[in-house]
Amino acid sequence: MPSLAVVGSQWGDEGKGKIVDYLAEEAQVVARFQGGNNAGHSVKVGEELFKLHHLPSGILRKGKLAVIGNGVVIDPGVLISEIDGLESRGVSVANLRISDRAHVIMPYHKLLDGAEERLRKGAKVGTTGRGIGPAYADKAARLGIRMMDIVDDGLLREKLGFLVPLKQRYLEMCGDATKLDGAAMLKEYSAHGTRLGPFVTDTGAIVRDALKKRKNVLFEGAQGTMLDIDHGTYPYVTSSATVAGNAASGSGVPPSAIDDVFGVVKAYTTRVGEGPFPTELLDDIGKTIADKGGEFGTTTGRSRRCGWLDLMVTKHAHALSGFTGLAMTKIDVLGGFDELKICTHYRLDGKKVAHFPADLRVLQKCEPVYKRFDGWEDLEGAALDRVLKRGFSALPENMRRYVRFVEKEMGVPVTMLGLGRRRHEILDLRKRKWKNK
Repeated sequence: MPSLAVVGSQWGDEGKGKIVDYLAEEAQVVARFQGGNNAGHSVKVGEELFKLHHLPSGILRKGKLAVIGNGVVIDPGVLISEIDGLESRGVSVANLRISDRAHVIMPYHKLLDGAEERLRKGAKVGTTGRGIGPAYADKAARLGIRMMDIVDDGLLREKLGFLVPLKQRYLEMCGDATKLDGAAMLKEYSAHGTRLGPFVTDTGAIVRDALKKRKNVLFEGAQGTMLDIDHGTYPYVTSSATVAGNAASGSGVPPSAIDDVFGVVKAYTTRVGEGPFPTELLDDIGKTIADKGGEFGTTTGRSRRCGWLDLMVTKHAHALSGFTGLAMTKIDVLGGFDELKICTHYRLDGKKVAHFPADLRVLQKCEPVYKRFDGWEDLEGAALDRVLKRGFSALPENMRRYVRFVEKEMGVPVTMLGLGRRRHEILDLRKRKWKNK
């Protein structure tokens, strides 16, 4: 298992950062392959909580090569702040590598993000306002600035000479009177290029070489399947492809290079922003789950909507990414409830829905059908330590039934079980582990 992709199976916020951090101990390379600083991964190391936005979670493991791939869009100022923050806490970023092909989020992208969202009025998608969508739009329109451009003053000056007047017109059309200052932009981003230049390189070649040498490569996804630009709950999605197939193109490797795919599934379901949510709990149970689970966005601080685990969502994700294992997180949060539910399928007009609907008007009308489970006591203290020492058999019986049901319905083994926020509070159920090089 020299290469493994980790992707979200819901609407993001599944706990991918914790899973990637754990797996990174066995990897030599950790490569982030899509998204921007609209993503956020929280990892607790000892009593220290690290919140990452651009940087791969593997950056917290000493000696690991941390790669920001070509599929990521980068806000250089934010990345520099993140680097400075880690270094001030004693975390080295010497092993960071940034793709020269990765696109750059410019000041006008953020302005356009806000202006376009305001124009939507009642049809807002809940963007974070960080310019990610407009940056990806420019990439597709062949109007983008890449990391290789900001390390070259002459090339950056030439591109800004064309782009600044164009974006000024766009802003005016969107009703934003902000005046863009091309000279200030050139100075700021040239400085960013100077600072980040030592990290910028052909990361695709680096990852391919690592794979050729049979090194363990971990591909890290951001957001989740239901936010995928093609396969998610469009238009309430992100602007990149979040499924496992993009681990290849977003890192510069062939699809055949991906040996395994772990889907990270929270033991319940959450989502941030607008859009239909069939299993959403608008009662005290939903509030209790949110409070116990600390369900607030790492990047935005926005509260997450909470609901029961939805297997229509996770099966859709599995169909797209072909999971070879499931990493179930935050099952500890469900302790203390008398009864729990899992949505097994939807019903519409009295009929079972075969596949996750693309039409959100249809999804809005779908009725979730539930399987009920008896709850279990909170798992903490000595009881948690006993489970981590003895393994799956030491879990509460009803929790084991919950996990086994998910495995059976998904047709995929649960390979990892998250039982708390700390780095070591993971039950590793993998039958095949990476061999340390």
